[in-house]
Amino acid sequence: MEKRDFSEISDTCKWESPDYEPWFPVSEKSNPLTRDIDKSSPNHIVRLLAACDAQMFQKDTGTTYQRLFSDSVVLTMLEVARTVEQILRDPEDSLVVLSGCGTSGRLAFLMASCFNRALRDRQQNTVYSYIIAGGDRALLTSLEASEDDPKLGMLTLEKLCEGKRRVLFIGISCGLSAPFVAGQLDFCLKHPDIYTPVLVGFNPVTQAREETMPGYSLTFREVVQRMEEQRGQRAFIINPAVGPEAISGSSRMKGGSATKILLETILAAAHTAAFTNTHVTRRVLLDMMRGYERVYSVTYSHSDQIATLLQTAGLSLQCGGRVCYLSWGSLGLVGLIDASECIPTFGADYEDIRGFISGGYQDMDNIEGDLTSLGSQFCIAHEDFVSLVLPTLSDRDTVLLLYTCHDDVGDVEKMVHRVREKTSNLHSLYHGLEGDTAVDSIGLLCSSVLNITWPSSSTVHMQWELSSKLVLNAVSTGSHVLKGKIYRNHMVDLQVTNSKLYHRAIHILQKLSGVSLTQCEEALLKAIYHVEQLPEDITSAGVTTHTLTASRRNRVVPLALVCLLIGCSLSEAESRLESHPVVRDAVEACLTSSQHLTSSAGDQNSTNH
Repeated sequence: MEKRDFSEISDTCKWESPDYEPWFPVSEKSNPLTRDIDKSSPNHIVRLLAACDAQMFQKDTGTTYQRLFSDSVVLTMLEVARTVEQILRDPEDSLVVLSGCGTSGRLAFLMASCFNRALRDRQQNTVYSYIIAGGDRALLTSLEASEDDPKLGMLTLEKLCEGKRRVLFIGISCGLSAPFVAGQLDFCLKHPDIYTPVLVGFNPVTQAREETMPGYSLTFREVVQRMEEQRGQRAFIINPAVGPEAISGSSRMKGGSATKILLETILAAAHTAAFTNTHVTRRVLLDMMRGYERVYSVTYSHSDQIATLLQTAGLSLQCGGRVCYLSWGSLGLVGLIDASECIPTFGADYEDIRGFISGGYQDMDNIEGDLTSLGSQFCIAHEDFVSLVLPTLSDRDTVLLLYTCHDDVGDVEKMVHRVREKTSNLHSLYHGLEGDTAVDSIGLLCSSVLNITWPSSSTVHMQWELSSKLVLNAVSTGSHVLKGKIYRNHMVDLQVTNSKLYHRAIHILQKLSGVSLTQCEEALLKAIYHVEQLPEDITSAGVTTHTLTASRRNRVVPLALVCLLIGCSLSEAESRLESHPVVRDAVEACLTSSQHLTSSAGDQNSTNH
């Protein structure tokens, strides 16, 4: 990316103004940089995503929000890292638990697996475990409903930690909003003799969710307030603001990346201190985070190649084709995570973008083991790709290889030749090390190649993972933008499968239609239940009932939006969406129609007068 020149973009920090969308928390605001991303070219989409990701590393200006490098954030990270170091030095009956929902839970799994592997390499006992709302199925598919159950979160944590004398619990909730995690944090606060809770998120504590949690007497904000009372010794909160997401509310992007940066910095620093008989220092943490900032710069210096991948994937989705990530090692986990997140974010089918990892569940190393009996969606090994996908592969499908110089290049090459028999639409993302003189013969067989070279370091595999995450986030998000799944910078075809997404959908409708929140909720409920009038049993039902019904419906938000824009019935809205299957086109057609009607009415009034 040439000199990171975003001169055409004005006022990067506009979102920090108290007057900018003051009714939304930071994690739900729309990013002023990307308001027209739905009309951008592939190259410009990548530039916009790069500009948004750059907001993660903006320095603290002493204004509204603390940032990634703020003293208060780094000091809290230091205390948490020292707690991890103590556990590593005396691991008996101790546990570090990482927990979250959706993207946060998947990253909890990724980091627990990574650092347990590092301990096994040193012949040390493992001390990390993970929890994801919905269990291991949620690693590969959308199970957001579990996110709304604080008691389930608490019970899951209690069962996992039974018999432990010391537990460091790290709960991840990007928006400080997930009831599942709130229940776990509350449980930790009630048992301070064993549990030390850490909350990681990206909103100020004053913006934590205030809605009462189902079956619970507390709100998330009240739990956070209790943590603040014990902050520093018995509880820790790490919540720098990293700015609104490029696609509003899509915390799989910056929220996920910042989570990885923060927690890997903490855990890697603790490992270094524990096994080299040194100490975690502020300087060590800052150097590690600056290393991740360099990962950002190096990755986006290849923006043209990323745009090529994005455009190719977008063309595949537009013509009904598929995008397949074929990955080796830990990059396979990154690919699986990115693919699984497209389902709830864009209302995608699981076959639209799929991830496959070389050794399947053996490489994945998840708690529940092999899940292939649950259906083809859970078939993730390369051998599954060969049996289920390869026979029908064609040039309308895109295949992307993700591998590094540490992987078995011979194995990669064998797969390349098998894919090439079916399609020439084959691309590669390869991470190598400086000074490596090996010739990458695989690249010669690919339509496009993204080779990224890195200096050798003990944490280079984590840098490869973050770099790959940034690339795949750009490819999957940008390709769905090109498919028309985004209007302005809002995901208008999201699945309304939990309380957070229910309220997000209402606010999206309100912003795009301009009518009241009450009217938006009514329109959403009509679309969910497919009724023209709302009976009392629907209006009196709880959000959990609504989201359960919505999980069995398609395109409820687009339907509600069309109804609101032109004041039509559900049947007419369905007809308009059938004639304009691309959501963005349907919305724009409705807006044009609405403006024409308004103009005609105005002309008629003028004539009458």
